Amino acid sequence: MSLRTTLATIAFAGALAGLLLPLGAARSIVWGAGIWGGGVATVFAVLAVALAAILRSGRADTSGQGVARIVLGGLILLPHLGALALIAMLKDMSGAAGLGYWALVIAAWALAWLLVDALANRDGWNWLSRFVLALVVPALFGVWLLILWEILVRGLGVPTVLLPPPSMIGVRFAASVPTLWADFQQTFLKAVLIGYVMGCGAGFLTAIAIDRSPFLQRGLLPIGNLASALPIVGVAPIMVMWFGFDWHSKAAVVVIMTFFPMLVNTVTGLAASSAMQRDLMKTYGAGYWPTLIKLRLPEALPFIFNALKINSTLAMIGAIVAEFFGTPIVGMGFRISTEVGRMNVDMVWAEIAVAALAGSLFYGAITLIERAVTFWHPSMRST
Repeated sequence: MSLRTTLATIAFAGALAGLLLPLGAARSIVWGAGIWGGGVATVFAVLAVALAAILRSGRADTSGQGVARIVLGGLILLPHLGALALIAMLKDMSGAAGLGYWALVIAAWALAWLLVDALANRDGWNWLSRFVLALVVPALFGVWLLILWEILVRGLGVPTVLLPPPSMIGVRFAASVPTLWADFQQTFLKAVLIGYVMGCGAGFLTAIAIDRSPFLQRGLLPIGNLASALPIVGVAPIMVMWFGFDWHSKAAVVVIMTFFPMLVNTVTGLAASSAMQRDLMKTYGAGYWPTLIKLRLPEALPFIFNALKINSTLAMIGAIVAEFFGTPIVGMGFRISTEVGRMNVDMVWAEIAVAALAGSLFYGAITLIERAVTFWHPSMRST
């Protein structure tokens, strides 16, 4: 039995169980899903059978047919609309959700997986369709993480102090945009970006100096290794004492955290060119600097961008943690530590969402630059 057939079977069985089993503690056993659950379960069952037939006949995988695109585009909405209905049903339940409700959740999840799998494995579309699919498929995966989070937290009655649902976090996010923006400016636009540029720049220049001088290679590289082993919880208070409570001390912590990855990756990248390539440059009469600029630095670019991507996440972590040890009354780390003490967990998660979004966009921007600069590298060539 193939994966698609298995998922369609699970979806149909879950929809059938949602019709027969109680939706909540106060529902009857027979047709316990009620009007809401009965409608959702019926749609899921019909969708499972229809989609299984379409996939089995191969029409959903036929390349270049507009009908197949319309069918898949329409079907992809149904399990997500059903999941929203399942979330709305939680408001009408007294007590914990029943077995029928969880069966419907499993049916919606199986249908969503089946449809996304059908989209992800399509071939033959034009570049625009492929670009849209490259965005839609991971977006749907992330949406379902939020849907399952919402359903599990509310359906199981998890206390909001332990884990608030995404809807609660979203409401707090919308109500605290000015505060979140001020924290973002203090932490990311000042401490993270400035410390990132200084740390990566210092690591790159130090790597060039180490590559140029055997003396520095023997003496300075071990000191760089020592700097990488410094604990952030020990360095952060010292940086606050040296540079004050404002963003300068947080940027100093970011410099320390981003220095070593850039140093090691650049040194390794400068050694990536082969001896034959270097000998060829010598036969052309090229000295150290022409060889470095025209041969060794281009060969080292994948390693340098690897360090830049690693440091994009380390910088955010370092700045937030450093703010726990002294900061003005603004900043992501300050807000997290303060709101945890007040038991405002929804605000803490809102700050975490901002940090995750900023870090992801920062990482994605560096990845796009890497693709534009190193398009010639074998790792960037499409198969």
